[in-house]
Amino acid sequence: MAKLYINEKNRKGHINAEIYGNFSEHLGRCIYEGLYVGEDSEIPNTNGMRNDVVAALREMKLPVLRWPGGCFADEYHWKDGIGPKASRKKMINTNWGGVTEDNSFGTHEFFELCEQIGCKTYINGNVGSGTVQEMSEWVEYMTFDGVSPMAELRKQNGHEKAWKVDYFGIGNENWGCGGNMTPSYYANLYRRFQTFVRDYKNDQHIFKICCGPNVNDTYWTEGVLKTCYENAPQGFHGFMDGLSMHYYTHPNGWDDKGSATEFDEQTWYKTLFKALYIEDLIKMHTAIMDKYDPEKKIGLICDEWGTWFNCEPGTNPGFLYQQNTMRDALVAGLSLNVFNKHCDRVKMANIAQLINVLQAVILTDGPKMLRTPTYHVFHMYKYHQDAELVESYIDGVKKIGQDADFMVPNLQESVSVDKDGTMTITVNNLSVTDSEVLEIAFAELLVGEVTAAIVTNKMDAYNTFDNPDNVREVAFKDFNIVDKGIVATIPACSVVQFRVKKAGVCCI
Repeated sequence: MAKLYINEKNRKGHINAEIYGNFSEHLGRCIYEGLYVGEDSEIPNTNGMRNDVVAALREMKLPVLRWPGGCFADEYHWKDGIGPKASRKKMINTNWGGVTEDNSFGTHEFFELCEQIGCKTYINGNVGSGTVQEMSEWVEYMTFDGVSPMAELRKQNGHEKAWKVDYFGIGNENWGCGGNMTPSYYANLYRRFQTFVRDYKNDQHIFKICCGPNVNDTYWTEGVLKTCYENAPQGFHGFMDGLSMHYYTHPNGWDDKGSATEFDEQTWYKTLFKALYIEDLIKMHTAIMDKYDPEKKIGLICDEWGTWFNCEPGTNPGFLYQQNTMRDALVAGLSLNVFNKHCDRVKMANIAQLINVLQAVILTDGPKMLRTPTYHVFHMYKYHQDAELVESYIDGVKKIGQDADFMVPNLQESVSVDKDGTMTITVNNLSVTDSEVLEIAFAELLVGEVTAAIVTNKMDAYNTFDNPDNVREVAFKDFNIVDKGIVATIPACSVVQFRVKKAGVCCI
């Protein structure tokens, strides 16, 4: 029997809600068809946004949404996406499928979507092919309420009041598709561009995000931070709030990422092993950040993460459409637990991507919509948002797998407590075949009412439009309350969530 020890008295840090964020790019059917169908569509919508998708995202409690990219961000010119839609410029999406982008979804539509969802906004600006003036004017257009050319232009386009931009990325992947820059060159551009991302309201600071590393590129992290830190007598205060990091999980190399639905047990464990590598990356880049920012004022922003497999046969390879199995659910559960446990540095994460692209939480087909296994994990984990991480560890963890180079723990967890004192425990069983009896022990807490939920199925199970609930969240009952804790049998290939109230308090 494994034992999960929880010291609820030791609170380790605050779990930002934004760790549960998402990413939407002008890529494939993410924006068009997935989120936006236009006001004249027969698919039920409000101001062009799909009602079914918005409702599902509200239920999932999506906290923040990143847009317009991705690689698309550094070829996006925001003025092409405002004004009457009939007169908006058309362009070729050179990064994703060579299709025509008609810019019918632009700045106004993005803020409309976020208002309907009730989430914060994360805008990515164009450094790769844009100008300082272009970025400065976009910020003015979005956030300035006074008299100015851009504020007047916004009003002419039908929006009197300024919006609130919560997060702003100064470029994207500038080491690659965003300009193939060197660290020092980008860092100096960052210093220049961010100067003009102004806070027009004293009580509305725009959180500025610097382009950070791809995977384990510590040369980039060191070079960017060193250059940015030079000649900064007040340190990073005021001009850098976050540093991004991108990491995608796939079992094989980039040339053949493997099938999203057809894989064996060896590939299952290899994928989960690689998913857990994100914790090594966080530690690796945090060590460099600690040199320049020992007070941890700069957040590590994991704004692209998730699985990346070969696209589904018969679909446009530039659209990156893939199915979503229990393997994806475990990758999501593992990754979110890791982010929780590193909440002292990780301040936001944005899984890629929201709909119909890579590890999506929702898939659509015309008027049909389904929630993927990943969606259900996010739904179960939403109680961690804005909660306090508490100390926890599992004694008796076994190393499992079919290849000595890709062994993984059979169990993995994170624990938090919310403002009402309710504890959320999320546990993953990575084994394909074996359930595990787990005793949950608390330092002092006397357990009152407990509710639990689970996502489980065969390792390659997924939802289809004919069977949208094949993999779903259901109530979990295989546990007993014992003296000072809980004993549960955690099924193989599962993500389990417990909500625990102390004795004498009703559970929600």
